[in-house]
Amino acid sequence: MTKLPVIETERLRLRPLQMEDGPHVFDIFSNEHVLRHYGMEPHRTLDDTEQMLTHMLAQIEIGAVIRFAIEHCESDVLLGTIGFHNRAPSHRRAEIGYELRPEYWRAGYATEALHAALQFAVTCEIERVGAVVHIDNLPSQRMLEKNGFVQEGRLHNYMRQRGQAHDVYMYSYMTKG
Repeated sequence: MTKLPVIETERLRLRPLQMEDGPHVFDIFSNEHVLRHYGMEPHRTLDDTEQMLTHMLAQIEIGAVIRFAIEHCESDVLLGTIGFHNRAPSHRRAEIGYELRPEYWRAGYATEALHAALQFAVTCEIERVGAVVHIDNLPSQRMLEKNGFVQEGRLHNYMRQRGQAHDVYMYSYMTKG
């Protein structure tokens, strides 16, 4: 895959993730509140985050993953990340994932980043964008529905976290009619 671009919106800059983002990404991925419905355990050490970033950057390099750092344009503060995983280019589909620091929740940043990511998906010939959302994550469900995602069904025992199986909803968004 070619190098990911920098995408500017009214308030945000979506730019390629880099290893130097490790401490900021650790702040997010070690936050129990952020990962409550994420399907993974919070990172305990910066090394956990650096291992995740190393793997993610390798997957980005081969085009299997697309992931952007979300920065505030004015302050350059890293608010979170957004991108696509489980890519199936021959089927023109991928799943979207995102997370933000809690202090930036409910300010429209997720929606703004989502719009930019969906526009970028079209340039990557992604026609179907899926989203897997924990059934208790009502804010994420509302945000997706407000932005054109359709709930397609419930997947039972789809995700394990803290040793427990959890149901999720599968959402989809079609980038083409």
